[in-house]
Amino acid sequence: MILTIRNMVCDRCIRVVREELEKLGLTVNRVDLGEVDVDDLPPSVSTDQLREMLLANGFDLVDDKKQSLVEHTKRLLINEIQHLKGERHSTENVSTFLERKLGYDYSYLSGLFSASEGQTLEKYAIALKIEKVKEWLQYDELTLTEMAWRLGYSSVQHLSSQFRQVMGQTPGQFRKAATVSRRSVDSI
Repeated sequence: MILTIRNMVCDRCIRVVREELEKLGLTVNRVDLGEVDVDDLPPSVSTDQLREMLLANGFDLVDDKKQSLVEHTKRLLINEIQHLKGERHSTENVSTFLERKLGYDYSYLSGLFSASEGQTLEKYAIALKIEKVKEWLQYDELTLTEMAWRLGYSSVQHLSSQFRQVMGQTPGQFRKAATVSRRSVDSI
């Protein structure tokens, strides 16, 4: 039985969901971001109990097929953008990537996503990219040129412009603030 679970975004989420499902007595075969494969629910566990446990941990069980597609879309984007391991991000744009992976027209996916999440797919993807840039800036791992290249931006200027729009400051200002903050913590 495949369960779609909303709000799973990291490895910690995977661990928590696995542990909580096993506490309920479920046999867990696989846990990925937003998706869990379990044997059928035992008679002692109701869907309501499962939902309550998930809600208590900040997650939610998704029953609706359209909502499941939205969650799958989010998982694909998170995996594609947030979990970069140093290799270059594809130069394929978000719309082509999602059409290829999901088999649906981008305009359909975009409309479904916007209706469900209150923001466009494009803004969601940009937010994920900016979060990745913030992570790299905080740890002073890469130059802006390397970041732009890995995230598939056409130029450093494009990346900087989007960063400034989302964060209200330049990447350089953010890096400087993060460095000062890190030094303050290190001196304690």
